[in-house]
Amino acid sequence: MATELHPVHLVGAGPGDPELLTLKALRVLRQATVILVDDLVGEQVLQTALAELAAPPRIVRVGKRGGCASTPQEFIEKLMLREALAGERVVRLKGGDPLVFGRAGEEIAALRAGGVDVRIVNGITSGLAAAASAGIGWTDRRAGAQGVLLVTGHAGHGCDEPDWGAIAQAAASGVTLVVYMGVARAAEIVDRLRVALPAALPVAIVERASAADEVVVRTTLGGLVDTLAVERIGSPAILVIGRVAGSEAELVSQYEAQTMAHPTNVGSEAAELTIRGVGRSAQGVGR
Repeated sequence: MATELHPVHLVGAGPGDPELLTLKALRVLRQATVILVDDLVGEQVLQTALAELAAPPRIVRVGKRGGCASTPQEFIEKLMLREALAGERVVRLKGGDPLVFGRAGEEIAALRAGGVDVRIVNGITSGLAAAASAGIGWTDRRAGAQGVLLVTGHAGHGCDEPDWGAIAQAAASGVTLVVYMGVARAAEIVDRLRVALPAALPVAIVERASAADEVVVRTTLGGLVDTLAVERIGSPAILVIGRVAGSEAELVSQYEAQTMAHPTNVGSEAAELTIRGVGRSAQGVGR
């Protein structure tokens, strides 16, 4: 009898808080017989998802983290394919979302080439969780932010570096930058961004977003490197760079300037937003 093959699920574990795991991810994890676990997956996520299972799945640790010893990607792909072809219900559990700097494209291609179907279960990416922890809207219109750019500070082996000049130009137009894996190369990143961006541009640093021991620090682009050293920020951490990371008072001031420059585009709704913003600023908002 031919072995029944099951699709391999690439599952996003979210940023670390078990309560941010999706219902679909929970169901798939509890049906799995083999789970290949990324190094950035919070231990509490696994414990919560697999609690009280009569027959727990086999857990295989396949850590991958920039600057550290990592499991070769080719080995991970071969292991997933081998287990799937043996009839196992395979889950590749990744921190955040598998489609955001998670090498999902390579794994999808390898599995399909081996004749195995693939399903994606999205998770909350750490960049979004970091924004939530810091109380930042990626596209806060008070800051004139009409877009967001997710960028990695750690180019993979054999990959081209990000075009920081082009990225800086985008940020200068009001696009919010969300930098993953950027702590180790912060000095170089700042130098390249400063070509088009002011030193006073607000930055929020969020370490271990959504975890019980998360750290949220505010600084500026010019002060970023010193702040990382003083606060002893390590990986995993997210950098949110842009006017949206400014204080409430700064956001209100920027929005008022916009309403003065474009009065026909705003009206009573904008005035109401400004008044509410001033009220919140007077009450004090911060971490």
